[in-house]
Amino acid sequence: MKYTPLPPSLYIKNRSRLAALLENNCMAVFHSNDIMPTNADGTMGFRQNSDLQYLTGIDQEESILLIFPDTQWKGHKEVLFVRETNEHLATWEGHKFTLSEAREISGIEKVYYTQQFDSVFNTLMCEANGLYVNTNEHTRAKVEVETRDARNIRMYKEKYPAHRLHRAAPLMHQLRAIKMPEELEALKQACAITRKGFLRSLAFIKPGVMEYEIEAELIHEFIRNRSNGFAYGPIIASGKNACVLHYTQNNQPCKDGEVILMDVAAEYANYASDLTRAVPVNGRFTPRQKAVYNAVLHVMKQAIQMLVVGNTWDDYHAEVGKIMENELLSLGLISKEDIEKQNPDWPAYKKYFMHGTSHFLGLDVHDVGSKYRKFEDGMVFTCEPGIYIPQENLGIRLENNILITSKGPIDLMADIPLEADEIESLMQERK
Repeated sequence: MKYTPLPPSLYIKNRSRLAALLENNCMAVFHSNDIMPTNADGTMGFRQNSDLQYLTGIDQEESILLIFPDTQWKGHKEVLFVRETNEHLATWEGHKFTLSEAREISGIEKVYYTQQFDSVFNTLMCEANGLYVNTNEHTRAKVEVETRDARNIRMYKEKYPAHRLHRAAPLMHQLRAIKMPEELEALKQACAITRKGFLRSLAFIKPGVMEYEIEAELIHEFIRNRSNGFAYGPIIASGKNACVLHYTQNNQPCKDGEVILMDVAAEYANYASDLTRAVPVNGRFTPRQKAVYNAVLHVMKQAIQMLVVGNTWDDYHAEVGKIMENELLSLGLISKEDIEKQNPDWPAYKKYFMHGTSHFLGLDVHDVGSKYRKFEDGMVFTCEPGIYIPQENLGIRLENNILITSKGPIDLMADIPLEADEIESLMQERK
């Protein structure tokens, strides 16, 4: 890992909060993600299971956590297992955590090597009445491969058929929705690195550059500031490409007179930031482009003010839709007749703004959390309205990351240029 580890106090608190939610005499188990194969002997880059990261800070494959608050086995209320290294492994893959390093990072005293897991787990299961198992229960998840969690759940059912299995995911969603102070510092660091990348891109963008060249400028700045890289697949979309919401080819030239939409951000310590900006390739918006830009910006500013304690997901998005409707009327993109005849389930404004305005943000860019839970102090959301006009080869989306507090919303990206005039001014300075 390139980042400086977060303090163990975070993981100690997180485990304590989870332990308080477990049923009496039940144990919870969390496994690291697999390293996925590509072709021949190739593998994908390792990405830690977000829940295990949240509870331990151990960013390494073949790691396992057990939490059993009610065990009578002294010293085993929290147990961590890490991969044992050897001379061959150190030569081919590099350093792996020692037991003492794992203790220092996680704040867990009882640490074993992974090959001891079966013995320790079996001893504890003989005492436990039930087991909390982890699964990916994100509403947008599409899991088409068997995960380490799935393999182990099958094994637990076969080996311990009399034990009750419980879902850990609802508990983790409840906890992870509220960010601890240490998490907020990581998110702020990710936003700060993203700012550096965005400013670097403004100095580089001009007619004739390729989308992938901008991508290269961004990843250079992210990694040199201790990020592991992009928090998600970068979208560098010029002209009409910006009307493809998840455009990732990033292989077209940026033409004079076009606007380029960049949905790209850094992560830090596995915490994601999420930024979108739309900038003129030649450094100047046309009057029409600026009108659309300012319409989106107006919606964004109004939407941020509604990210407050006590609001609800559905009410928030309904109000944002009304504001967007007025902006599209002013731009001549929809008419009053369109609104009168609209389908309530798919309002007229959805023709030009077809996605949601916000999502949870944290260890995952689309972080876990319930849309039915009222907004609370400590939640972090994106705010990302957009207007997409394919017939004008124009797509504008603007996005910042917002912390909800009891005193009102705090924009974690407030220092990243956003106003159209400021964007133009910064781009002109490069000349």
